[in-house]
Amino acid sequence: MNSKRALLAAGLGAAMFAALVGCGKKEEPKKEAAAPAPAPAAAKPEPLKIAFAYVGPVGDGGWTFAHDNGRKAIEKEFGDKVVTSFVEKVPESADAERVIRDMAGQGNKLIFGTTFGYMEPMLKVAADNKGVKFEHATGYKTADNMRTYDSRTYEGAYMAGVIAGKMTKSNTLGVVGSIPIPEVIRNINSFTMGAQSVNPKIKTKVVWVGEWFNPPKETEAATALINGGADVLMQNTDSSAVLQTAEKMGKRAFGWDSDMTAYGPKAHLGSAVINWGPYYIKATRDALDGKWATGQAWWGVKEGAIDMVNVAADVPADIKAKIDEIKAGLKSGNFHPWTGPIVGQDGKEVLAKGVVADDKFLGGVKFYVKGVEGKVPGDK
Repeated sequence: MNSKRALLAAGLGAAMFAALVGCGKKEEPKKEAAAPAPAPAAAKPEPLKIAFAYVGPVGDGGWTFAHDNGRKAIEKEFGDKVVTSFVEKVPESADAERVIRDMAGQGNKLIFGTTFGYMEPMLKVAADNKGVKFEHATGYKTADNMRTYDSRTYEGAYMAGVIAGKMTKSNTLGVVGSIPIPEVIRNINSFTMGAQSVNPKIKTKVVWVGEWFNPPKETEAATALINGGADVLMQNTDSSAVLQTAEKMGKRAFGWDSDMTAYGPKAHLGSAVINWGPYYIKATRDALDGKWATGQAWWGVKEGAIDMVNVAADVPADIKAKIDEIKAGLKSGNFHPWTGPIVGQDGKEVLAKGVVADDKFLGGVKFYVKGVEGKVPGDK
């Protein structure tokens, strides 16, 4: 019995101990303070949508090709801050308004129209899309949300003329003209004046094709000029057809707007090129930074927009040196191709000795200088 009591007592003691332990207060683990919720990431700005309307195909090797290189320069400079697109072969007609209006409707906030004939259509679309910025190449009309830009192609034409004046054997140069607007007439005159600066005997013949891009017509015009005695050709059209024709017919010619060396390596004397990249980058930066404003820009050698490249190896060293001097003078402002005295085709002085033509004068050139044969189309 005693042993049973002892066991019972031991069991009761264990039970009581367990009960006491069970009734004891447990220390709850401390809860860690909740980490503050991360601040929402700032929304990434939507890329600036930019569209280009091209009058020719991007593969024309000249005008449109040069503009498309400028578009690519934007992409390289700004990366994912921009999205660019283009429509090629847009006629200078009612189709231009339709295409440009569609570009605005697709959310593009910066639209470039790259030929003279888009001016009026762009003005109409700009009036209806005040939140969109429009840029028109080679025109002269602006609006609050539309500005113009151009390149001083006459500087390249003048340098081409200096080379042509030295390289011609017949003293007869030829130019394939597109549309008889001041820009093109100015280039024909500049080419002639550059040639006359080294060879006063120069005369220039012109054949107009009435279009910017029409390789068959350009070929016919170049052939007619060569058959008419011209042995060095320049163009103010957009394809490489003139240079290719000169190559086939054993004459010399220049690339225009882009480096066309590869299209006629034996005929090629140099290419008067346009680099649209610097202006397109500036325009895009203006739009991104909220600094875009209407106005007119006209860039040349000074701004890196115009150059004469890949001058042929057989061009004499003194002429190459003269080209370098002209470039330096254009950059510094100490040289201007349109400095008087300049005489018109009719023998009358159009710019007095020592007078430098201002941009208003240059923008209204509708006459041939002395040495250019024929009449300006539409001139009475």
